[in-house]
Amino acid sequence: MPSDLYAVADFCLIPMGTGESSVAEYIAECQRVLEKSGLTFKMHGYGTNLEGPWSEVSQAIHDCHTAVHAKGAPRVATDIRIGTRVDRDTPEGDGNDHKVKRVEEILARDRASAS
Repeated sequence: MPSDLYAVADFCLIPMGTGESSVAEYIAECQRVLEKSGLTFKMHGYGTNLEGPWSEVSQAIHDCHTAVHAKGAPRVATDIRIGTRVDRDTPEGDGNDHKVKRVEEILARDRASAS
């Protein structure tokens, strides 16, 4: 088993105590951090998918917290879901895309058999 598991994560970083109704500037700061991390990530409406070695994923989320605090948020809360698997290799950068593609293939098969 590898010493650093490949992690496929979804996290939602929530800046608190900013006095602003929008958190977009803070989330943009986190996205800048992720761009520099070299990890595969994709922002969505309620969070970000992130994948890579466990230690690097954890460090990137830590670095997002640091950057958002530095931007002025006195508190930051984050919900994180992390998945790993050791029964087969996950091609680097393909963990989330593979999951979505597999479900889309099943739905396409269902539509084809219903026609």
